[in-house]
Amino acid sequence: MSQRVQKTLIAGGLVVRASPHGYAWERADLLIDGDIIAAIEAPGTVAPARADETLDGARLLVLPGLVNGHVHSWDHYLKGCLENLTTEVAMSLIRPRKAVPITPRQMYLRTVVGALESLRTGATTIVDDLSLGQFFSREHVDAAFQAYEDTGTRAMVGFSMIDRAVVDSYPFGEAEFPAMLLAELRGLPRPTADQLLGLVRDLARAGKHPKSARVSTLVSPSAPHRCTDGFLVASRNLADELDLPVMTHCQETRMQLITAEEFYGRSLVAHLEALGFLKTNTTLIHATWLSERDIAIIARSGASVQYNPWSNAIMGSGLAPVRACLDAGINVSMGSDGCGLLYGVNMLNTLGTGAVLPKIATPDAALWPTAEEIYRAGSEGGARAFGLGDRIGRIEPGYKADLVCYDLDATTLTPLNHPIRQIVYGERGAAIREVFVDGRHVIRNGRNAMVDETKLLREMQDAHAEMADTLVASQEDAAPFHDALTRVYLRALACPVAHDHYAALMTGNNIAPRPVS
Repeated sequence: MSQRVQKTLIAGGLVVRASPHGYAWERADLLIDGDIIAAIEAPGTVAPARADETLDGARLLVLPGLVNGHVHSWDHYLKGCLENLTTEVAMSLIRPRKAVPITPRQMYLRTVVGALESLRTGATTIVDDLSLGQFFSREHVDAAFQAYEDTGTRAMVGFSMIDRAVVDSYPFGEAEFPAMLLAELRGLPRPTADQLLGLVRDLARAGKHPKSARVSTLVSPSAPHRCTDGFLVASRNLADELDLPVMTHCQETRMQLITAEEFYGRSLVAHLEALGFLKTNTTLIHATWLSERDIAIIARSGASVQYNPWSNAIMGSGLAPVRACLDAGINVSMGSDGCGLLYGVNMLNTLGTGAVLPKIATPDAALWPTAEEIYRAGSEGGARAFGLGDRIGRIEPGYKADLVCYDLDATTLTPLNHPIRQIVYGERGAAIREVFVDGRHVIRNGRNAMVDETKLLREMQDAHAEMADTLVASQEDAAPFHDALTRVYLRALACPVAHDHYAALMTGNNIAPRPVS
């Protein structure tokens, strides 16, 4: 385990700083004092005697750490198990009717893997939408928090809260689910609304608040259609009372547009507005299928939208209208989404995918996002979305020392012409040499300085081996649920969506589906 160094000097590094018009980079001495950036001065200006440790920055590119604004650590044991499933159909396997019980240690290990990968791929902050599944266990919650404490990651942890049966979050359930299966799914256990809200309240009051703690909590009702209106309002009220950020999935898929129309007769965005849910420090995760009216509502409210391009591509959900959101003045943040279902939480991969996909959606190059816009969304945008815009996401005196240092001798940065473009389009983590979180040197010369990474990864492999048979049994048991959800999905695909929505799928919004069998 590393000891905390009170003052660290990165001498003469190539430091990248944001400006109102983009990014600029120049050689500088950067002094870390405790958990904050104390000074950024001309190279050779800060005397090494002012620091407890001096790091030669001659071959280091120093950038603000990324904010991975959306991770599901709870599906990590499923990595590699699923392919070519839509979001809704995949729910039969990631929220199965036959739960896979895990121990607190197994909870710890699955959380650790995501934290380690995040630090190695440019993200110093994780926002974890952790589902407790069918059970409620404070011991498991504590294990997840401990994983982030031990690895040195900055984390905000929510609990993917729902207060209605998962099966009742889909349209056409009565018609497409066999009655016995529907009754069984509605009868599955789940934490109560009071337990979930009480957990967040207890954690925030016990010092796990993002304004004061590196590892903290937030309010995260899973999605409007997975919650009753009363629960959404209670979640909003709790967030306001405790000054906590809020996040919820919203209009991630085409099917969710159909769901919203069936449930509410209006979009999920409009429904949240009617409930008074949309405010600043509120993030709409995915926001892939938006109309111009939805975008106007979000812009008025001050809420953020979360761009999850890698997730939306793998799950076939579509491409979010990022340019339209940016042009409307909406704050855009970014996230990788689930650990297992999407093969990891590589935030640099998220940035690269997010920069590239819009370029094949339109031939108008003026509408394509720039690398600087994408990096800003992945850093400052994430900080602002979760109420930390005055603390993280930038390299400035007084900000938290959440920094990622890349090796300038890496092939991706040789020759160096434009650091941000080369990081976004070319780098996926191999060049990361040093990482600081809250001023602590958590990756030192390419090695994790906080934990025995190899030992933990091998223990995770052993834990997976112990539960492999149970995982397989759960997936096999999901077949009836999977088949019913496929019927629901195809039925929704046969329903047209309004033409004022931005086309999230390049083949069109109203293409004729396969016949429902």
